[in-house]
Amino acid sequence: MWTRDAERPVPLWRPGAGADARAILAFTTRRGGVSAPPFDTLNLGRSTVDLPGAVRENRRRVLDALGLDPERIVTAGQVHGADVVRADLPGHVPGCDALVTTRAGLALAVTAADCMPLVFAAPGVVAVAHSGWRGTAAGVLVATLRAVCEAGGVAPSDVTVHLGPCIRGCCYEVGPDVAAIFPAESLRRDGDRVRLDLPTVARAQLAAAGVLNLEDTGACTACEPYWYFSHRRDRGATGRHWAVAALHDVRTGAGV
Repeated sequence: MWTRDAERPVPLWRPGAGADARAILAFTTRRGGVSAPPFDTLNLGRSTVDLPGAVRENRRRVLDALGLDPERIVTAGQVHGADVVRADLPGHVPGCDALVTTRAGLALAVTAADCMPLVFAAPGVVAVAHSGWRGTAAGVLVATLRAVCEAGGVAPSDVTVHLGPCIRGCCYEVGPDVAAIFPAESLRRDGDRVRLDLPTVARAQLAAAGVLNLEDTGACTACEPYWYFSHRRDRGATGRHWAVAALHDVRTGAGV
């Protein structure tokens, strides 16, 4: 079960007891950084018009809190697609929405401010994925799972998937064109209004692909403005969270 360490200088969601001790996994909140409104305070998105120096400092704070090297971070370009890239070196990878690695000490990160951020973990391999409605419909979650299984030589049943803060069915109103793409059990109807719960879709897709273990923070970004950025609630003038995953590097002590 995931817990939010609200009392720490940089509050993060971290997995509880029983999580794979070989992996460093986390979801950020909007607290604990240096950015000014409307990006207050822990904005991690370089695609925003926040001050670049503030974003750099925010990223450093998160990685420092996790015991990770700021020089060994990989980020994804995020185009709302289903492409997954295997990462072996630090840097920015354009044109993909998911990253996977077997390299110890190499941190993977995706940003989100309503879309689903997910981390995948299995023995010797971790991955991160960014999945809004377009990516979910395109199959990015199952594509990431397959990449994890191939990279780690594991079965889907060996993979645990973790779902971070995102907009949920209580708040995510969509039009009929989007609603028509998804199964009825993921939709909440109130007259002519329809709300979509993407975590319901994610669970069904991953279960059908063989995943037995999915952990969920249960947090809705739109419901809690103190804790989370929300692109929809804030009408685009907002920051970004991170989902982070890395394997412990026993040689250097990264993540220890």
